[in-house]
Amino acid sequence: MKRIAVLVSGGGTNLQALIDAQSRGEIPNGEIAAVISSKEGVYALERAARAEIPHFVIARKSFPDSRAMTVALVEKLKELNIDLVVLAGFLTIFTEEIVQAFPNAILNVHPALIPSFCGKGYYGLHVHEKALEYGVKLSGATVHFVSEECDGGPIVLQKAVEVLADDTPESLQQRIMEQCEWKLLPQAVALFCAGKLRVEGRMVHIG
Repeated sequence: MKRIAVLVSGGGTNLQALIDAQSRGEIPNGEIAAVISSKEGVYALERAARAEIPHFVIARKSFPDSRAMTVALVEKLKELNIDLVVLAGFLTIFTEEIVQAFPNAILNVHPALIPSFCGKGYYGLHVHEKALEYGVKLSGATVHFVSEECDGGPIVLQKAVEVLADDTPESLQQRIMEQCEWKLLPQAVALFCAGKLRVEGRMVHIG
């Protein structure tokens, strides 16, 4: 059984998708062993409490820089014997120590079809604003392994949705969450826990 830590910074809708998938038996080889937030008082912590999942805060503001926070986070993850780290709306950029500690064992969900609209500064509504400004006809979500390059790790799963003529950043964000993110992330986690993801360079082989 793989022990999963979900890292959050806000409301935790992707965390809820994972909790719901787990309760439906869709992650048979894994269990959410911990939720860790980079901020105090966020709603994701309430979701964890309701699901009786141990939860912790490692607040970015408690540390002098990202490196110090990353080191503390890695120590906590190792103390908890975590096998898979899942970034579910975790908005703090960490340094290379976590990637070195968990190579090809950190999954992130990004609300666009990487390599479009990704990298530094592309998070939350900004992603959807940029997609609409560019006039793309399709957008979607990507689950990828985390590497030292922001949003640059090997792609595990992608799913697209149509961009509608009357879309706002908010409506596009909601559709991508509901139709892509909330489905892809539990699916990718289940594949990892079942030992079905094999990374070769930039390619992720499934099966």
